[in-house]
Amino acid sequence: MVNNLLKYSLIFIVAVLLQVLVLNHILILRMISPFFYLIFLLLLPYDTPRAMLVLLGFILGLSVDTFTNTLGVHTAVCVLIGFIRPGILNKISTRETRESVSAPRISTMSLNWFIGYTTIFVTIHHLLLFMLEAFTFQGFFFTLMRAVLSGILSIMLIVISQFLFFRK
Repeated sequence: MVNNLLKYSLIFIVAVLLQVLVLNHILILRMISPFFYLIFLLLLPYDTPRAMLVLLGFILGLSVDTFTNTLGVHTAVCVLIGFIRPGILNKISTRETRESVSAPRISTMSLNWFIGYTTIFVTIHHLLLFMLEAFTFQGFFFTLMRAVLSGILSIMLIVISQFLFFRK
């Protein structure tokens, strides 16, 4: 239990610091920015209660908002991700899998499953994040293109991190 608390605390700190100190300063073609901090919510154990996911999503989003001065946009999106995560996990994985595997990782699940899982949450996260950030339908297709391209980059970073840091 203490080991898990330390591991997830470290993931949280590294994800937030990497996001606010490095990735927030990357802007490719003036529209593509990676959002890696979402990995914290994606890697939490299957049996994490929904209330805890929402609270952790709030803390994660508030941490990123505090450092980036974005007035609650990341907080709102992370709270939503924390709220819908159990329902989506129930739809995309079997009960036996959730009981036998402690947390979603490439090392415990298949590569295709993990990419699909990550794609679902990154897509929801990015679409809502960029729509809330723009807060208008003017330039809708540009906002959509930013969300899709940033999502692809974010998915690639999350999957690569699995191979680099979370292998067996």
